[in-house]
Amino acid sequence: MTHPQPERPSTVYERVGGHDTFVTLVHEFYRGVAQDPPLRALYPEEDLGPAEVRFRMFLEQYWGGPTTYSEQRGHPRLRMRHMPFRVTPTQRDRWLHHMNAALDTVSDRMDSLDEQQMRAYMAHAAQAMVNVLED
Repeated sequence: MTHPQPERPSTVYERVGGHDTFVTLVHEFYRGVAQDPPLRALYPEEDLGPAEVRFRMFLEQYWGGPTTYSEQRGHPRLRMRHMPFRVTPTQRDRWLHHMNAALDTVSDRMDSLDEQQMRAYMAHAAQAMVNVLED
């Protein structure tokens, strides 16, 4: 007699551990940003806490979690929201370095396909934010 397999969660958000994973991911990312003065300069708020909450809510929504980001802030419009900041290829690389390090801290919660998908999205999103080519 075969037993039915438990249903695989349908969203990346659920599969990687939900809210707790995204809290850890974004916290670790901003821990890196805080220790990187050239990248930290892109964050005008004295306290990174509000940026951390906004980014976590965005990522949770993007990966299939709660829609709190849109409910509170409207459409993400990422490129428009980042236009006031000078985002160079070097800044992109610094950002991606800290994001990949943060993903390393939660990768044990993910299967390889979800991890690859998240890393590819982060690389694509980082590239899309570049708005100044010279450093």
